[in-house]
Amino acid sequence: MKTLNDFDFKGKVVLLRSDLNSDVQNKKLLKSERISEAAITIKELKKKKARVVILAHQGRPGDEDFISLKQHCKQLNKHVKVKFVEDIIGEKAESEIKRLKDGEAILLENVRNLKEEFDLNSNKLTDFFSRNCEIYVNDAFSVCHRAQASILLPKYIQKSCAGRILEREVNALKKLKLDGTLYILGGAKPEDNIKLLGKNKVLSCGLFGQVCLMNKGKKLGEQENYLKNRKIFIEIDKNKLKNVETPSDFAVNINGKRKEIPVEEFPNENEIFDIGEATQKKYIAEIKKAKAIYMKGPAGDCSKKQFSNGTFAILKAVAGSKAFSVIGGGHLSDAIKASKVNIKKFGHISLSGGALLNYIAGEKLPGLEVLK
Repeated sequence: MKTLNDFDFKGKVVLLRSDLNSDVQNKKLLKSERISEAAITIKELKKKKARVVILAHQGRPGDEDFISLKQHCKQLNKHVKVKFVEDIIGEKAESEIKRLKDGEAILLENVRNLKEEFDLNSNKLTDFFSRNCEIYVNDAFSVCHRAQASILLPKYIQKSCAGRILEREVNALKKLKLDGTLYILGGAKPEDNIKLLGKNKVLSCGLFGQVCLMNKGKKLGEQENYLKNRKIFIEIDKNKLKNVETPSDFAVNINGKRKEIPVEEFPNENEIFDIGEATQKKYIAEIKKAKAIYMKGPAGDCSKKQFSNGTFAILKAVAGSKAFSVIGGGHLSDAIKASKVNIKKFGHISLSGGALLNYIAGEKLPGLEVLK
């Protein structure tokens, strides 16, 4: 896979597929680490005197977070100078591309406004960019698992390579190809974790840990109703649970206070918010033995200080281990900041979700395959 080191970008029109997709609240873009990270490759291309055309997305059509990239451009300009263009493949976009000078950059509108983005065949989008751009740079690892037009453009643009963020992500993930990689899987989406169950050892926590326990035949009482009513519970083949460690105690909320209860005392009427101290000790012992670690999702409800204990304890153990570690970003990035664990103690912190999981599960990502 080629990188920014392999081309002379001076005077070239470069199509940069960036990852700017961020959290949105009431149509307002929140401060985003993805946007500050995206600026790294943009800055380098501008410095190399490229004429940079940035293509990105936000949300999905029909969702509340499906908004214009105008706010993203404003936030991006705190890190690197970029001009926003309210067009994608129309006359206005073409005119702005032709007007670009060496070292300048424009950000086009949300590519998911176009139905062509979801068309895998040659179309108006692929024709437009193959006609107007000379080099394609993919810096959006988080969408490399999606076979979408803006990700498959190397089929139509002869020269292509990885941007610095994508390059860094892939190089870090290659280190997880070691035997004995330990998976610490938590969070609120158990279905995402299923594809990682099998050969490697798994420490289950969060709602996923509770779902695994239920699949092993344990009754959890009120928590069981919670998981089933919200359609979080899923059936898991018992053969896939052979290498899965499950919690031996939980922290519940009784009158606003944390109380730890052994698994043996379930089912009961209490809602679960975290793993208990016995589980933490058991999991930390496994972490100390690991050669490489992938952690996805918190162990409990970190929005409540008294239920952050499990997540913080595991993060501190991972940071203190000799293993190379990859942390799945999002809520865990926030937890790392709250825990005050030195971020440099982790091997790599990823801002990707589905693409990261698919890669670790050994699946081929269309966006990476097309760059080879």
